[in-house]
Amino acid sequence: MVAFMSDLFDIAADPSAPTASRPLADRLRPAAIADVIGQGRVLSPDGPLGAMLAAGSLSSLILWGPPGVGKTTIARLLADATDLAFVQISAIFTGVPELRKVFEAAKLRRRQGRGTLLFVDEIHRFNKAQQDGFLPHMEDGTILLVGATTENPSFELNAALLSRAQVIVLERLSPADLEHLAQRAEKDLGRALPLKAEARAALIEMADGDGRALLNLIEQVTAWKLAEPLTTEALSQRLMRRAAKYDKSGEEHYNLISALHKSVRGSDPDAALYWFARMLEGGEDPRFLARRITRMAVEDIGLADPQAQTICLHAWEVYERLGSPEGELALAQAVTYLALAPKSNATYVAYKAARDSARKTGSEPPPKHILNAPTKMMKDQGYGAGYAYDHDAEDGFSGQNYFPDTMKRAVFYQPVERGYERELKKRLDWFAKLRDKRGP
Repeated sequence: MVAFMSDLFDIAADPSAPTASRPLADRLRPAAIADVIGQGRVLSPDGPLGAMLAAGSLSSLILWGPPGVGKTTIARLLADATDLAFVQISAIFTGVPELRKVFEAAKLRRRQGRGTLLFVDEIHRFNKAQQDGFLPHMEDGTILLVGATTENPSFELNAALLSRAQVIVLERLSPADLEHLAQRAEKDLGRALPLKAEARAALIEMADGDGRALLNLIEQVTAWKLAEPLTTEALSQRLMRRAAKYDKSGEEHYNLISALHKSVRGSDPDAALYWFARMLEGGEDPRFLARRITRMAVEDIGLADPQAQTICLHAWEVYERLGSPEGELALAQAVTYLALAPKSNATYVAYKAARDSARKTGSEPPPKHILNAPTKMMKDQGYGAGYAYDHDAEDGFSGQNYFPDTMKRAVFYQPVERGYERELKKRLDWFAKLRDKRGP
């Protein structure tokens, strides 16, 4: 099942209005749940919404998904299926006075024997106090809330609101879904799109998973007076590719930097460069990327390749000197180097373990033999007594204890058998043997 839905047109069109005057997205708005394209996972009989409708028991919902996947349409159809009055507001244009009027109207409607499905578009735009204002009306049954958001609800919505609503995740439309939608549009228009096969595929790609965007593009194409079907090149000259979805401060930002980081950690330079390029194409600040790339060198490569940090810092400096776009190539080189470098988080793990141990034993003094004794009183107290100067040892290693006297010797750093850390492990093993040989 493919899902199309348009979130743009909020008010049902007047049935008496001439068909030609209504936008294509409005004309193709599904009239039944079965007509929805692309959201079969949640709308099928075994899906969360399908099961609710079959049981005749609908709970408050948060519909989370990208633009143009059917949030508004699904909310309308749920109201129709449960015989609830459908009321729609947008968090962008609605303040506290308007909300009070909505709640009062819902209370009156309830006294008259009918419930209200309140659809709140862009619900994440409401602040904490406004979100809290929904709670009593949800709890006493005045409204059944259906919120729509393109942002991650766990970041943007109050825990109290989330505890009273089920989050339903809607997927971006696949190319097959969009093709299904295009065929539906052709049937409504009464003619095929004037595009060659490869141009048709390019049009669907331009929509980038957004059903509403595809229908808007189709309306533009069908308005042209053409002597013959367009090629891909001709289509690209007439239409601009839809900008990729990217919010430099939202979830997409964190999703893509996570993908970049994990691709580097997974030693895949091609995937790493792809996500690096995706972020740049989305308008990400290259300085943010320079900082995160350097962090990757510290966290995931460490002493397996000590040069990795230097390369990142140099790439950062080159970007600062050259700027965009030339300086971005230096960052791309750093990304490639990191992806192919040997990996180790041994120092990172050791550092966290040492911090944890320091918190637990933070009052323990150092052993007296490694304390300086600049005064006679300190010498009389035993400060510095018995300290072995390592350079005086035959092999430059005294093997003394440097942990607090009351603390058992800890092992935090355990290098891996990769890259330069293989050599560091040999040194550690050698020191351990000398320490065991010499005893406490």
